[in-house]
Amino acid sequence: MRIAFYAPLKSPHHPVPSGDRLMARLLIRALELAGHVVEVASEFRSFAGTPGVAAEVAAGSASELQRLRESWSDKEKPQLWFCYHPYYKSVDPFGPTLCAEFDIPHVTAEASYSPKRDQSDWAPFQAQVGALVQNAAVNIAFTQRDRLGLERAFPQARVAPLAPFIDTALFEGALSKPQPTRLITVAMMRAGDKMQSYRMLAAALAEISDKPWTLAIVGDGPMRSEVEQLFSPFDPHRIEWLGERNATGIADALGNAGIYAWPGCGEAYGLAYLEAQAAGLPVVAQHTAGVPEVVPSGITGYLTPDGDVAAYAAALATLLDDPSKRQAMGDAARHFVLSERSLTVAAGTLDEILTKYAGANE
Repeated sequence: MRIAFYAPLKSPHHPVPSGDRLMARLLIRALELAGHVVEVASEFRSFAGTPGVAAEVAAGSASELQRLRESWSDKEKPQLWFCYHPYYKSVDPFGPTLCAEFDIPHVTAEASYSPKRDQSDWAPFQAQVGALVQNAAVNIAFTQRDRLGLERAFPQARVAPLAPFIDTALFEGALSKPQPTRLITVAMMRAGDKMQSYRMLAAALAEISDKPWTLAIVGDGPMRSEVEQLFSPFDPHRIEWLGERNATGIADALGNAGIYAWPGCGEAYGLAYLEAQAAGLPVVAQHTAGVPEVVPSGITGYLTPDGDVAAYAAALATLLDDPSKRQAMGDAARHFVLSERSLTVAAGTLDEILTKYAGANE
């Protein structure tokens, strides 16, 4: 199929790295691997922090809608519109209109709906997302939480599961040099959930300061100084600041560590968890949000109760104290990702979904 791909929150071409940008790129690659031709339809970003700004963004989308309409009229139209991650702060201002005018199916991936916003100033934008979900040929859900949320809000909507995945190519032939007591985390340094996770990690490490751990931190961002302050009480030789790394650099750093430590406050799921496991690292995270979708607790790592610093510290200590357990979980983690969460597996699942719901092979 010729697929018009649109990510209203963040284009796959956006200069700032993030999980959203990475997943958008992975979806495109998986679709292409399945034999489809994918074109990023628009760079227009509809994200807005307030309802007032959202109204301004909506008004500003009219010219881009007209550009797309004229473009499709002048050349062969796509056969499907694929929208990644629409939600109340970042709606799809183009897909519903274009799909109706040009009679093509609309597919969403990682659409989310928050009923509590129905009684807020976001209600008009919620309504747009609701209509999108109900009218879509299919809504692809990455987590059970998102799937159930859509099904509860819109029982008639068509929803299909697709487990979060990564490109495992960098890890498949990698020869890791694990250092069992070397912890590592990969995360942007910004306000909100990321900063909350950094705070929890620092607090947990303070509880096991008697253990022989070191911590490598991959990442950067606007709150770099605040993160550095959090870890300033520790011996500076225990903390290594690796900064922002590209995909190869991240894979290399993971291959030289022993345990992936990231609490994951509010994580939608966390692709970095899959990358760490592909590198053969057991994970210590919280049993919260979408993290259980990517870390089988007790098999490839430990998921501790949400917000429980002591339990999180104890889980880290368990792996630090038991090299055989660390190795067994690391081996299981690598097998799990390489066999179940690869780009190839996802491409097959995506193609099955599009064939079933959007006539991909008709």
